Amino acid sequence: MNSNINNLISFVNSLGVNQVAIISVEDIQFNDDFRMYCEQNSCGTHNKNWMCPPAVGSIDELKEKALKFTQGLLFQTVYHLEDSYDFEGMQEGTEAHTKLLRNILDNIKSRGIFKEFLPLNVGPCTYCGRCSFLDGEECRFPEEAVSSVEAYGIDVMALEKSCGMSYNNGKNTVSCVSLILFNPYQVE
Repeated sequence: MNSNINNLISFVNSLGVNQVAIISVEDIQFNDDFRMYCEQNSCGTHNKNWMCPPAVGSIDELKEKALKFTQGLLFQTVYHLEDSYDFEGMQEGTEAHTKLLRNILDNIKSRGIFKEFLPLNVGPCTYCGRCSFLDGEECRFPEEAVSSVEAYGIDVMALEKSCGMSYNNGKNTVSCVSLILFNPYQVE
């Protein structure tokens, strides 16, 4: 592993993530069933956000896009809840995790670590307060827009298991996962 990636892992760990791993894209299992969560509008943003189905593209298009990368930075944060019905706590955890992802992306961009990369987050893109999709306009910040791991049909449980990470982290917790797919520079 090159020093840029080792430095990135150290940076990610310094932010307080619970688990982090570098994965091979070959180890990703895609499953169309995960896309059904999006289509069932579980989070309320189906057909309301550029980075959610159907606007983000078909599962086959997204799989093809993901498979253009060779590696990924997988990381997870765990947030404690008052109880298993603490929806507000789940939202706060997701927002905190998304801020952490944005911090990592800023670090990657400022240091030019990867030749190219594709960030995927937990849940819908929330970069804008109101997605321009709702107003029939193009995405205002396509370089900042981030889709979800679920929209890509990625089996996060299987991926975490393949690298020794736990998916379920105990009673009254919510685990948030991001995956940044990348192609490293060949020469440091």
